[in-house]
Amino acid sequence: MSAGDAAQPIYRDTRDLTPFGHTHLKTPVRELADGVGGLIHGVLGGRDAALISVDGDVPRLKRPSKAAKAVHAAIFTSREPERLITVGRAYPGWAGLCSLMAGLLEYKHGGYLRASELLQRGLSIRNDDDANRYAATYLMRVVTRVEVAERIEVPVLFSEESVFLALSHSLRETGQLEAALQTVYRLPPSLPSALARCFLAFSLERDKEVVVWTEGLLNSDDLSAALLLLRARSLRRLGARTRAQETLKEVLRRRKTDVVLRNDALTDRTLLLLDNGRKSLNPRDWLRGRPAELETFEVIRKDIEERRLWEQEWKQNGGD
Repeated sequence: MSAGDAAQPIYRDTRDLTPFGHTHLKTPVRELADGVGGLIHGVLGGRDAALISVDGDVPRLKRPSKAAKAVHAAIFTSREPERLITVGRAYPGWAGLCSLMAGLLEYKHGGYLRASELLQRGLSIRNDDDANRYAATYLMRVVTRVEVAERIEVPVLFSEESVFLALSHSLRETGQLEAALQTVYRLPPSLPSALARCFLAFSLERDKEVVVWTEGLLNSDDLSAALLLLRARSLRRLGARTRAQETLKEVLRRRKTDVVLRNDALTDRTLLLLDNGRKSLNPRDWLRGRPAELETFEVIRKDIEERRLWEQEWKQNGGD
């Protein structure tokens, strides 16, 4: 698919309900806090962190068949994917679903190579109607926390998007960037899938596609801010520094943008100013450009001061 094939912006989701939860931006401090919180939750009788994640309580089966009972127990009580694989072999009509759930469990544990293999196997096997009905009834509250771009995670309820985004990330982690990009092409428009797609295109240096895909985007939340950062970086690599500067200004416009993204935008703006301030080593050119150079470094000084004030305000408001 080329840059101009999209009938509508790839970030514009027109659905009333989506499978996506609130965005998480990873930092060392936040990861440590999440780890401690998970341990406390487990001690207090919460769901084991090694099990597949569920939004709420595990659903109870109603009049289950033998196959459904075995699969249900394997999905919600397994800490390793082997049990799900074994159940899938025992009930071939459920093998595709078992492989998908084994892949999502392995993905949660960080085994990206095996997760990609299991997810691809699950997608290639056709399920029985009973397995499909079971998935539609009992798996809709299963949650997978997917990394759609570096440091940015989104919880996704069990769906086409949770499977393909997890597969795309797994392929990315194993160095298969082109295959990862082709995987997210199949998804309907949404901010998480657009971010995953643009992050991969940027990694493959397809900057023109990133710029086309993000045309018209405004900073309405942290996912759109992250997309705009990628747009600005692609514009910078293409030499469109003025448009890149305007894009970074949009990232910084919304005061509630996460401090991690704001800091990235300020850093990128400083790099742009340094790009604009570079002159030739010819002494005459240097002298002619001296007022502009002084102006550039004054703007950089203001950027540093603005960053300091924002970090101070963030800490006062209880930031981690």
